[in-house]
Amino acid sequence: MQTAEHSLDPEAVIREFQQPLLGYLRRYVGNPTVAEDLLQETWMRMTRGLEGFAGHSSIKTWLFTIASRVAADYLRRPVNKVRLVDLDEAGEIIDPAQEIGDKVIADEMSDCVREVIDSLPDAYRSTLLLHDLQDFSLEQTAEIAGSTPGATKIRLHRARQRLKAALDRECDFYHSRQGVFRCDRKSDDE
Repeated sequence: MQTAEHSLDPEAVIREFQQPLLGYLRRYVGNPTVAEDLLQETWMRMTRGLEGFAGHSSIKTWLFTIASRVAADYLRRPVNKVRLVDLDEAGEIIDPAQEIGDKVIADEMSDCVREVIDSLPDAYRSTLLLHDLQDFSLEQTAEIAGSTPGATKIRLHRARQRLKAALDRECDFYHSRQGVFRCDRKSDDE
């Protein structure tokens, strides 16, 4: 018996999910060009597997599972180093009125946070990206990760703990005179 999911047009699925998947892959691998390539691989795998898709999950969850596996496969290759893009998205438009100093400080803060996220084990990094940045529910995140909701909740908690501990260890946070949250890297002397 075919479900409604089976009758989906692959091109319609691509149009609907292209941007969310691309954003996720950019964050996961840290390289917009590689993310585009991985997105194409995701679409190829989706096309091959769509006929066998049983509909036990939503098409969105299924696609993010495929994309996660494609990205993890890519990162398993020793020559591929992880580098996450800005959490606010790559290619942000700079306000011409923004002072260069403010932009440098914001970039340093983003770099610091990216480096700390990069240092997380893959399972923690992907759980954090899926749940906290892609807004998947705990159950959806577990399904994508091939885990149980209980194990995913623990993994998410540990990922957040590691992220907080690493940020506390690596960065000094403060509010600027303008009330903007900022961060400076701690020196090696401390």
